[in-house]
Amino acid sequence: MNDPLTLGALAPDFELPADDGRPIRLSTLRGRKIVLYFYPRDDTSGCTREAIDFNGLRRDFANIGADIFGISADSVASHQKFRKKHGLDFPLLADEQHKALALYGVWVEKSMYGRKYMGIERTTVLIDAAGLIRHVWPKVKVAGHAAEVLAAATRL
Repeated sequence: MNDPLTLGALAPDFELPADDGRPIRLSTLRGRKIVLYFYPRDDTSGCTREAIDFNGLRRDFANIGADIFGISADSVASHQKFRKKHGLDFPLLADEQHKALALYGVWVEKSMYGRKYMGIERTTVLIDAAGLIRHVWPKVKVAGHAAEVLAAATRL
């Protein structure tokens, strides 16, 4: 991450369209725990596995008062297809202008086969009911990650 998010600080506010077209503003979700997971691209292998893993635990998250939001630079239409294809039961937020991605420091320069480009560093941020950042997972490895986030959210 470019600028690591400060634990205990108020989470940066943003408003983005969900896959159903409705706007989601972070600050209006106070009173619930929030999981923001930033992922590179709809329907790629790692991103699909991560989404399916979070989806499989969505009831456990709901039972502890936590909402899950996946965020990428993909379009609302792309999110709609991805969500429908994999039966995801939580909102995907479209950040095509990279505003929230930049606020959270996850829009970074990457390199593949010697070519540099801008992209999303897979990162998860856990926000408590007061809107404060309680945990940040940078450079996420997908295997077991959703369960790790659930365990941390349960302790809040």
